Formats: sequence, structure tokens, C-alpha cells
Amino acid sequence: MGHFKEILPDASSLIQSLRNIGYSFETAVSDIIDNSITANAENIDIFFQNDNQNIKFGILDDGKGMNEKELINAMKPGSFNPLDFRNEKDLGRFGLGLKTASFSQCKKLTVISKQGNNIFAAEWDLDYVLATNRWEIKILDKTEIDNTFGIEKLKNHYSGTLVIWDKIDRITENSNYKFNYYFNEQIKNLGKHLELVYHRFLDGRETKPPLKITLQSNKLKSFDPFMRKYMATQELPTEEIILNGEKIIIKPFIIPHYSKLSKEDYEYYAGAGGYSRNQGFYVYRNKRLLISGTWFRIIPQKDFYKLARIQIDLPNSLDHLWNIDIKKSTSSPPPSVRERLKKIIEKISGASKKVYTARGHKSFSLAQPVWFREAKNGEIFYRINREHILLQKFIKTLNNEQINEFIDILSLIEENIPKEIIYNDMTDTPKNIKNGEMDDAFLEKKVIELLKAGIIGKNDYKTLSETEPFNKYTKSWEEFLKGI
Repeated sequence: MGHFKEILPDASSLIQSLRNIGYSFETAVSDIIDNSITANAENIDIFFQNDNQNIKFGILDDGKGMNEKELINAMKPGSFNPLDFRNEKDLGRFGLGLKTASFSQCKKLTVISKQGNNIFAAEWDLDYVLATNRWEIKILDKTEIDNTFGIEKLKNHYSGTLVIWDKIDRITENSNYKFNYYFNEQIKNLGKHLELVYHRFLDGRETKPPLKITLQSNKLKSFDPFMRKYMATQELPTEEIILNGEKIIIKPFIIPHYSKLSKEDYEYYAGAGGYSRNQGFYVYRNKRLLISGTWFRIIPQKDFYKLARIQIDLPNSLDHLWNIDIKKSTSSPPPSVRERLKKIIEKISGASKKVYTARGHKSFSLAQPVWFREAKNGEIFYRINREHILLQKFIKTLNNEQINEFIDILSLIEENIPKEIIYNDMTDTPKNIKNGEMDDAFLEKKVIELLKAGIIGKNDYKTLSETEPFNKYTKSWEEFLKGI
């Protein structure tokens, strides 16, 4: 009769594999912060020391802390079964985050936890594991605890937990060139990442008191991708999906057209990659952002949808159906939910397109625009208006040969519009695109020339108000023409 034999994983091999799950620096830090929030922390302090490229990194919270048994369990890989029941506010799932996130960035992880006058500390040293091939952590004594980086900060709290990364070899990997510049960029990107991922905790809309996170003594502020502080933001009706008896809440938003924002605010809220790349669904679990700026391949990203952003709130009981990974950075909705999301997109696409295209109609409704848009056989062309009064005035000064040459020049301009450059600028930085300045004095001078050339008469003030660039005149053409 057969029998069972226990096979323990090779410690040095497996722990090296755990280092390569795929965390970025930002997602690794976020996983530690999730534990702090689950521990009811109100203040999280992130701090570091860069001593001649020898970096020590600390994450401190004022949560409920752990006793020795809880701490040792927290240091055990796979300390929590993802199938077990969890508190609905728990941001973890696999019982791996503390270890895998930390190992992805450093070779020495120290965790110190305080409850009242009791302080406990444990340490993983991957160099020790590699040398001994044993699953052993070190329990620190009082002297070792007192000499640990950042310990005085923890002692200022009644309770809390301090996570320390030492022997860091991944944050600055392959960056000996301009080391400090690269490291500072990593810290800067970390701040932006945390301001987005935890924006609903930081802004105090839903959590009282709001969570406070400081990064090297700088307080982080909420980055709300839905721009709810602006009157021009449209919050569309909330919808609900019931899946396995659990409720998924969906809130669509149409963020403001760039014309409604200052240049500074427009650039700030563009975020990494600009507005086009940040359109789509924002998936949250217990108010913590998991996935941002995706349509889950339900529809392609298009400029007409660039102002549409949809908040999806999931309970943690549906993690397995949404395929949320250990890093909490990838996810995909189940088929039944995809169909509902597709219908929601169809509902809001009209509103997004309307806001996106609402600006700019005036120039195409003019009787005398400088440019015409022409659509033919599914293709779009932009043509210079050869009947424009300023062009007509100029053409009258030319002989037949010069007129033909001038028409060729206009055709050259039309056929060589820098479409790609204009498209990229309109997508990324439309606030920076400016027309040439034509003040009232310049426009008045041109009108007098048109009068002298017989192109317009003194009663043609309505024509001027419907003709570019004279429609930008800040005074009254009727009064000006009567006053000549």
C-alpha cells in the first residue's frame, strides 16, 4: 500500500523565486501600506536614509500592532489561506504580500511591532537563508531592537508596526550611473503612485479621519482621477451588478473639457501618459485602487472617450472571480460582468463625445472661416478657403501667372498639414496650443485696407463678425465702420 512523504521546498531556491514575482518599487511599497490600513492605522510615515548608495528604507504606521505570535505568523510565507473568510475591510488575500513585496526590493526584512510597552521584532536575512538553506527567521533581542533604523519613531507611538528594508539591491539595480538622480526619480514616482492608489483614503470623503501618509516628511495629497472638486465634472447615475450575491457598484464620470481648467490643473490631472491613456475603468477593492485606465479590451481607447472614467467598487469576496493577482496590479472581469460593462460604456460614450467635441463649433459655423473641413468617400480633407476676403484682396493684386503660383502654394500647404504633430499636441497638451496674436489695432488696419480695395462696404459689419480672424475683434464692427 502506498504512503505519503512530506517534501519541503528548498529554502534558498524558493525564496529567490519569490523575489521575482514582478513587483515594481511602487507596488511593493503599496503592499506594505495595505497591511497598515488593515491594522487601522491613521498615520503612515515612509522614510529612508541614503548613505553613499547604502539605502535603508522604513515604513511606519500607528496601527494596532502585533504580539509576538502574530508577528511570527506574519513573517511566515503563505500565512493566510486566500479561500478563508476575511474581514470585509481586509486589503490582503494570499498572506504573501509583506514577504514577497519586501524580498522583491531587498535581501533583509526587519519587522518590529509595538503594543503598549511590549515590542517584538523578527528578521528575514536572505543571505543567511542562501548560506544555510533553512527556513529560519531571527528574533531580535532588546539591544538589537534599540539599534534598529527608525526605532525611535516607533517608540513615539502607543502601538504600531515598523517595516525596514535593508540590503536593498533592486530599487537602484543597474543604476550606478547617476545613482542619486535615479533614486530621487524613484521616490518622486512613488509619491505620485501612492497619491493615486490611496486617494480615497487621503481626501477624507469616505474615511474619517482621512489617512495621513508622509514621504520623507512631505505630506502626500489625494490625486482624484475623477476630478470631483470641479463643477464641470459630470457624475452620471450609479449602477449595480449583483455577482454571487455580492454587490459591485459602478459610478461613471465625465471629467471636464480642457477649456474648463487652468493650464496648471490640466497638466496636473493628465497624469502619467496623458488623458488618452488614463480613460476607462478604475477598479477599487475597499476603496484601494487596483487597476486604472483600462477598458479591459471591451472597446479600444479613442479620443472621444478620453474624458470618460468609471469607478468600479468590488468587495474582497470576489477577488478570485476578478483574477486579482498577488501584486494587486492586474485583474479582469468575469464574462457576465463584461457584458454589463459594455452596455454601461455605450450609455456614457455619447456624453463623453459630446463634452470632447462641444468646443470649437464656432469656427466651423462661420460664413467665412479660414479653413474648411471636407469629408468625401470616408476621407477627411482640410482646405483653405480661397473665397476668404483677405485672400481675395491679395489675389486682386496678382496677374494670371502669379495667381496660378499662389494657388499652387495654397495646395502645398493643404497637402502638408503636420497631422501627427497636431494630433499628439492636441492629445497631450492642448492648453499649450496657441493661435497667433491679432489685436484690435491690427484687425482695424486690415478692415480699412479691405474698404479701400472695395472688397467690403461700410454696411458689411455682419460679414466681419462671421469671418476669421475678424470675429475675434473685441469691440463693435458696426460702430467702427460708421465712425470711419
